[in-house]
Amino acid sequence: MSARSGHSRPVDGGWAGCVVLVLASSTGGVGQHVTSLARGLVAGGATVIVCGPVATEAQFAFTATGARFVPIEIPANPTPADARAIAGLRRVLAGPVDVVHAHGLRAGLVAALARPTQPLVVTWHNAVLAGGLRGRVSRWVERLVARRARVALGASADLVERAVTLGATDARLAPVAAPTLPTPSRGRAAVRAEFGVAADQPLLLSVGRLHPQKRYDVLAEAAAQWRDLDPPPVVLIAGSGPSYLPLAAHISQVRAPITLLGHRTDVADLLAGADLALVTSDWEARQLFTQEALHSGVPLVATAVGGIPELVGDAAVLVPAGDVDALDRAVRDLIADDGRRADLSRRGMARAGTWPTEAHTVAEVAALYAELAPTPALPSDLSPRRDHGRG
Repeated sequence: MSARSGHSRPVDGGWAGCVVLVLASSTGGVGQHVTSLARGLVAGGATVIVCGPVATEAQFAFTATGARFVPIEIPANPTPADARAIAGLRRVLAGPVDVVHAHGLRAGLVAALARPTQPLVVTWHNAVLAGGLRGRVSRWVERLVARRARVALGASADLVERAVTLGATDARLAPVAAPTLPTPSRGRAAVRAEFGVAADQPLLLSVGRLHPQKRYDVLAEAAAQWRDLDPPPVVLIAGSGPSYLPLAAHISQVRAPITLLGHRTDVADLLAGADLALVTSDWEARQLFTQEALHSGVPLVATAVGGIPELVGDAAVLVPAGDVDALDRAVRDLIADDGRRADLSRRGMARAGTWPTEAHTVAEVAALYAELAPTPALPSDLSPRRDHGRG
């Protein structure tokens, strides 16, 4: 068993093979990452087939990248219907395919059970946090996927270590770059006016799927304590998910000044109007909103979990997961200290400048495919441009 902390060496030319990208139900980071890979790989000369639920194509428009989309329903949890997904994937893999790349453990399970003759790559995007029967099943899935993947890619170092512990023969770190945010279409004043935020009133923002892992209950408890501030902050949470109803009820119960915005496509605008960004999760790898906040120069308070500390370094304020009082103190201190917020803003943008870009991420993946399934390299004038960043 081995773990590689570095990345595969990018090839000089593009990779001209055929890859099947597999994903399960996704409304956020995994779907965005697959879209980014598909776009970059197609531009580099590869043939890309994306297999996943119909809803993912509706949201992420994989075919707009030049990829072919094949509907294969893989829900968030294993069901007897997985047999149809496995059969559907086998039909796709019967064609001229060079590499199979599954994203997430659910997609990894379906791909592993399809027993492809091609090299199987699985990217681990999330840790298993569930307990009880669901947790035992998930840990069985982890073990099976780790042992059947030719290469396990971890979005953070702890996921790489986990894959090795469970039997992966080749596990490597493969940071997932956040897609570049568009230039905000509205200014700070216009964004704040939408939510009735006064000029001197703090606006706090969190973006993520409404799921127990995100621990928005902790944010609600802390926000309820901020009502005694003058002026009290406005807290926005952008995102959708299965926790909407219980979270809305909890926010109402504790009388937290939080507005649930639902799914938003204007995160760049929301960040332009925000004074602080908040991440309260029990675990994250390279959470996209964390990256977006630092890229945008918005001071960040986040939990010291998973890959977040290695991602942000000293460019954010880190607090223990589940600690309402620590979150409360961190936010109060930053609201009261203009100089510290300005310093964090500078540090955040500098830190973000050291991260791999989308183009670098695509180049690393193409290099891995070339290693596993060599194909004639494209002429250099047809190769995709690759920006390796400054780190």
